[in-house]
Amino acid sequence: MTRPGVWAGFSVGVAAVIGNPKAILFYMGFLPGFFDLSRVNGWDIAAILAISALVPMVGNLCLALFLDRARRLLQSPQSLRRLNVVSGALLIVVGCVIPFT
Repeated sequence: MTRPGVWAGFSVGVAAVIGNPKAILFYMGFLPGFFDLSRVNGWDIAAILAISALVPMVGNLCLALFLDRARRLLQSPQSLRRLNVVSGALLIVVGCVIPFT
């Protein structure tokens, strides 16, 4: 994303979602198994498309909200230092536990 603006960000997001191989495999391989394709009509397709767009959008909006809150929380040097100390301590604990498991 080299250009600022809403549409530039939106287009990069759409390209990332469309190019996601996991999403492609899900929508092409797994999702059709939930439906009897011989009985699906236009309204069913519209409902499937709406739900398939709405659910990931809500999930991404929740993730964006969480990341915004985390960014605001970690802006102060004291909070960042606390995070680094706790992360380092957890890494040391995991390193000590690995030989015994």
